[in-house]
Amino acid sequence: MLPCKRPAAFLSLAVLLTSLTACNNTPAAKNLEDSLAADSRLQNNPIVFGEASKDEQQPAQNEPTVQLPADFPKEIPLYTNATLQEVTPASGSNNQVSTRWLSSDPSNFITSFYRSQLQDNNWQILQQPADDVGTFEARRNDLLIKVTIQAQSVTNAAPNQPQTATNLVIEYVPNSTNTAQSTPTTNNNAPQPGDPQFIGPVAPANSATQPTTTPNNQTTTATIPTSGEFSDLNKAPQELRQHIQDLAALGVLSVESSGNKANSNSTTLFEPGKVITRRIYARWLVAANNAMYPNNSAKQIRLAAESTQAAFSDVAKTDPDFSAIQGLAEAGLIPSPLSGDSTTVLFRPDAPLTREQLILWKVPLDTRQALPTASLDAVKQTWGFQDVGKIDPKALRAVLADFQSAEQSNIRRVFGYTTLFQPKKPVTRAEAAAALWYFGTQGEGVSAADALKLKRSPT
Repeated sequence: MLPCKRPAAFLSLAVLLTSLTACNNTPAAKNLEDSLAADSRLQNNPIVFGEASKDEQQPAQNEPTVQLPADFPKEIPLYTNATLQEVTPASGSNNQVSTRWLSSDPSNFITSFYRSQLQDNNWQILQQPADDVGTFEARRNDLLIKVTIQAQSVTNAAPNQPQTATNLVIEYVPNSTNTAQSTPTTNNNAPQPGDPQFIGPVAPANSATQPTTTPNNQTTTATIPTSGEFSDLNKAPQELRQHIQDLAALGVLSVESSGNKANSNSTTLFEPGKVITRRIYARWLVAANNAMYPNNSAKQIRLAAESTQAAFSDVAKTDPDFSAIQGLAEAGLIPSPLSGDSTTVLFRPDAPLTREQLILWKVPLDTRQALPTASLDAVKQTWGFQDVGKIDPKALRAVLADFQSAEQSNIRRVFGYTTLFQPKKPVTRAEAAAALWYFGTQGEGVSAADALKLKRSPT
């Protein structure tokens, strides 16, 4: 059938050519000729399909790439799904290097990553975010870092791209700079502030002292104001200030002397909003309990001797807080291998204290008896916490027992009315002091104010 169609096709083509030839001088023929002509722009700019032109490729080849400084410490953990955007080198008197990153992951993912990385790699956490965004400040040996996590909205995001992003800023002081600053040049042989052998400012005559550690594990002194006055109490919540004053007057709240500051006024700072570490809370817990019962040795916590076998592998016998931490472990007041928790071989003294840990360690000293059996339903029915499922099973029993103390419960005294316990949230120094202000249950206990009256009594 196909051969029969060829003559018709040739005939049509012939008619078309004849028409064009006959009308080659007419406007219609001119327009048709122009429409069939090749585009002159393609003659000057030939393009191979599927391949970008050299002009389009050039910006990508010349686009600068941001690289980490050569001296960036390997100890600093880096979030994998984050792209380096900018590096601000140290300049002038500011020896701090700043790196800015951008990630498409939510801020809570990044916050959780840095919290676990810093804790698991023996960083001393000086500050950490209370929520999903904020700032970590940490020290490891002579390296100081500051990690700031901030969520942001992406206004010009592509349709298939995330509408949120997270800014991540990592600031650090190079190790060489820290070393140079920590050993200042002097004109005499006496140890100066910052020197590992320097033992802080001399405590006032009306102050007690007790040992503590510096970030470099050097022993220094801790000043305990016996007047009950701190210069920064105005930063504490109004309802907690009296608790802090009473405990300070009892000599319970140790304040680390600042070995790198010449200003002696630093010894009177309580820093109520600062996150408290497990080490300091253990120290305060033992000191507060024993101060409440100065004449009742049966209720006091015995400090461990240096000859005792250490319960935790990260709290050596030479640690200034060994006697208090070991004493709590031997009394069964904190989880340890001695109490049957074979997996709890680390105490993590410089990790932040959480709310559930505060209650777990403190309530047994209130009730002076075995904690009751607890379930999620029992705690939810009593306290009404919406996040009861997040509480560690070990702490559930202490949380339930604390409810029996009614208005004298630690949770009510420290956190007020709340339907969220937030068990993993770090505790501040002011909150820890409020928990230690009272030992006992409803109608049967002793407060720091009571102990202070007894201490001041002439008899």
